[in-house]
Amino acid sequence: MTRLILASQSPARTKLLSHAGIAHEVLVSDVDEDAVQARYGVTDPHDTALLLARAKAEAVASLPEAEGALVIGCDSVFEFDGQAHGKPYTADVAKERMLRMSGSMGVLHTGHWLVDCRDTDTDTGSGGTAATGSGATLGSVSSAEVHFMEMTEAEIDTYIATGEPLQCAGSFTIDGYGGAFIRKVDGDPHAVVGLSISTLRGLLAQAKVGITELWTGGAVDPADVRAE
Repeated sequence: MTRLILASQSPARTKLLSHAGIAHEVLVSDVDEDAVQARYGVTDPHDTALLLARAKAEAVASLPEAEGALVIGCDSVFEFDGQAHGKPYTADVAKERMLRMSGSMGVLHTGHWLVDCRDTDTDTGSGGTAATGSGATLGSVSSAEVHFMEMTEAEIDTYIATGEPLQCAGSFTIDGYGGAFIRKVDGDPHAVVGLSISTLRGLLAQAKVGITELWTGGAVDPADVRAE
């Protein structure tokens, strides 16, 4: 069976894959996002999301555990007022952003990068099988406009107190408490969660893998994360 490895520790991404019936493993990279951005000097939110997704995928693809598997890396960057916003990490930063976002709109960019680590050598000997690996390393970005409702300062303070927005690009989620403040999404809602299933399907197709090959009746426990 074709193995898929998610190069992300995001519970939302692995939950999304599980709910879509896609069998996968989780292997987390130790990529320093700030160092990667400093090295390449990327400032455009769209390109930053793709760059970080690639860095994560390639870091995990280089590990021995990834041999024979497909690796998908993802990263999300929120674009607001022409600026790129990653995770706020602190309550003060999250509050400042959310006060500006209230009643307004931004664009969530989620970069996807797929690396095919399957063997590309062809065994033509007796009983041998044709190569299954494509050698592909390719990416794509899925973007969606997120429109926010008006939020009171009390609501923002209570939301931040949950801790949810501190580790999320743009200081919000759509699949948690933050969903109460999102009026609508123009684009793929899965991209706002952090992984577009349709984008993944397209990347797999370029690696000559049908997404139905990964379908399973089981589910992956989001707590089953191996950190490297």
